[in-house]
Amino acid sequence: MTKLVPAMWSVWGVLVLMVIVLKLYLGKLTQDEDDQIILDESFDHVRNEQAAIVAKVAKVEPLERVVLWLTGAATVFVIAYYILDIVNQFR
Repeated sequence: MTKLVPAMWSVWGVLVLMVIVLKLYLGKLTQDEDDQIILDESFDHVRNEQAAIVAKVAKVEPLERVVLWLTGAATVFVIAYYILDIVNQFR
């Protein structure tokens, strides 16, 4: 059971690190995204750049969602482990 704790914390730490890296990447990626619609044809290059940004974000968002769910599950597992440990100590 003692070998479980370092592995548990390592997995949790890697997942949290992945969440942080993905959030930083998405923040960096979307910082150049415009919030306005460009209708003039002379701004086609800007529209194409914005479409490329949206495509990259759309590719990364499912991965971010999965990593967030895994991190949440790992957090619940860590909390449940220590609650179970506390309960077992009082038996």
